[in-house]
Amino acid sequence: MTQTIAPRTAATTTGGFAFRVRALLLLLLAVIGAVLAGAAPASAHAALTGSDPQQGAVVGQAPAQISLTFSEKVAMSDDSVRVLDPKGKRVDTGKAADLGGTTYGVKLHSGLPDGTFTVTYQVVSADSHPVSGAFTFSIGAPSQTSVALSDPAVGGGVVGALYGFGRYVSYAGFILLVGGAAFVLACWQRGAGVRPVQRLVVSGWLTLTGATLALLLLRGSYVGSGKVGDIFDLTLLGQVLQTKAGAALVSRLLLLAAGALFIAVLFGAYARRDEADASDETDVADGSDEGGASDRGRVDADAEKRDLTFGLAIGGAVVAAGLAASWAMAEHASTGIQAGLAMPIDVLHLLAVAVWLGGLSTLLVALFRAPAETQIDAVAVRRFSRVAFAGVTVLVVTGIYQSWRQVGSWSALTGTWYGQLLLIKIGLVAVLVGIAWISRRWTAQLTEAPRAKAMATAGATTGATALAGQRTKVPASSRDSSSEDLNSAGSDSRGSNSGGSNSGDSRRADQLARQQAAVTTARQKRLRDADPARAGLRRSVLAETGVAVVLLAVTTVLTSTEPGRTEEAAQQATTSSSQRSGTLSLKLPFDTGGQDGKGTAEVTLDPARVGGNEMHVFVERPNGKAFDVPEVKVAFTLEAKKIGPLPVTPDRIATGHWSAIGVQIPMAGDWEIAVTVRTSDIDQTTVTKNAKIG
Repeated sequence: MTQTIAPRTAATTTGGFAFRVRALLLLLLAVIGAVLAGAAPASAHAALTGSDPQQGAVVGQAPAQISLTFSEKVAMSDDSVRVLDPKGKRVDTGKAADLGGTTYGVKLHSGLPDGTFTVTYQVVSADSHPVSGAFTFSIGAPSQTSVALSDPAVGGGVVGALYGFGRYVSYAGFILLVGGAAFVLACWQRGAGVRPVQRLVVSGWLTLTGATLALLLLRGSYVGSGKVGDIFDLTLLGQVLQTKAGAALVSRLLLLAAGALFIAVLFGAYARRDEADASDETDVADGSDEGGASDRGRVDADAEKRDLTFGLAIGGAVVAAGLAASWAMAEHASTGIQAGLAMPIDVLHLLAVAVWLGGLSTLLVALFRAPAETQIDAVAVRRFSRVAFAGVTVLVVTGIYQSWRQVGSWSALTGTWYGQLLLIKIGLVAVLVGIAWISRRWTAQLTEAPRAKAMATAGATTGATALAGQRTKVPASSRDSSSEDLNSAGSDSRGSNSGGSNSGDSRRADQLARQQAAVTTARQKRLRDADPARAGLRRSVLAETGVAVVLLAVTTVLTSTEPGRTEEAAQQATTSSSQRSGTLSLKLPFDTGGQDGKGTAEVTLDPARVGGNEMHVFVERPNGKAFDVPEVKVAFTLEAKKIGPLPVTPDRIATGHWSAIGVQIPMAGDWEIAVTVRTSDIDQTTVTKNAKIG
């Protein structure tokens, strides 16, 4: 009775666990969808930090060219910068020029009319991400314009979503390919002959190859028009091949060709060699292998296997490093500060991620899908535990450097989208490390598995011997009836054959074969699920893999997001530019010391740039009402260049309102603005404040 109940209990437990596995996978898919859906389109990684004319500026005469200054180097084509007149007609020559550093310009036609002009730009930053935007300036005076500024499609839309998904898939394929192969060579060499492991690594290769081809086709439309119809435009493909990103993708494809040869050897000659070694060990255990010649043969075979393992390890490391470099040479690591150091560190970071998460995925497949006769042993799990620990160490060290390089300040860590994503990633890594610690506890318990298995095997052998003894005591009547049943089955079979029913026998044989295969599979699964330590390890590894999938999604979004350091610098440049090109307003509280001597002087300077400006001074009492003072004076001083003070005496326009036209600012810089207010014949004071002008 006990023997009939136990399998049902195990099946029930296994079924409940399978339900929880499916529920967890559905939850992970939902989380990934939420992360990807909540992510904004790929942000620009190069920011426009300045222009001439400046945004919103009004110039007296038409400039000969328009210049744009970015936070880093960008790639430009002939149509990257376009200048449109108030009617929407293009007035530039159409060929952008590199003016040195990070400044680029395009010449304008002569004889331009007065009015508001629109400048649009669409370039590719040094880390391969598209950048676009627009601004306006006016000649003579502002006017109405028929140019409609809409949100640029570059980097977004359907093509942008496909490109982002392709990047995610390519990272996943790289992790499965590199991590799975590393797991086999470093931890579980017998896994080279296990079909589920082979399928996992080959799937990684196919996934990375397909994603790379898709990215190559999508690239032209992604950084250009954003139209789906341009995906298969061969002209755009030819242009992509001439860029840094295109060269990186082509290099990745060439390395994948070498990776295919590596996989063929790993799962071909190497797997056969491992099977031959296992067969030799079995022969030795059975006593069928005797003699010194056989020993010498085994020594030679071991040496050959070591050489093959070493060769595969070196070749695989070169291919894996090259694949990782195809990302490092075209993305964040290739631009910014310390690029020469950042690229090899980025390669190490990607390899550590692949060895850890890819090995984790392979371990999960080995625990769930490997046949019972080739179950992964505790030695291999412990080896992977050590390899994973080394990978996490490298990941943390390189991640700290990358975080400092891309964020640069605490304010950028908490105040930018990149920094917030980085904090999420750090939290997920911490969760992974915690689950990995639980897995190590289950790994320690696996050391008792061989002993338990041996005891179970001994018990099974004893039971089989007793059962054989019982069979020898079967009554003659039973044996006769069994013989009669077999004879009748044989006569039925012969009758069927004589009746020409070979097809029926074939179907029956196929059905019996399928049933036998199902029984064998169920038996193997019961054996695999019987070990509680192995079941606990499977649960913890499954949880690790689920968190790793979410971590990969966050990392993909992170690599498509503008680094915090760049975003913060762009915000500062934008703020400074808006101050320079718009109205500057300063409030200076004062106290002349008299009975009615307190108030506030507000100075406005428009457009707060080099050249002529219009200045207004508003003097108010503490209650906000206009303050009728007898005199107001203003002076500008640029200490850095020893210029000034440049005095300005505004005219009284109304009560508490003073104004001056044509206030000349000769040079851009951090100017000191001093306001002198006299409230009576003897009471006056001077207050100062610094502001960037020009």
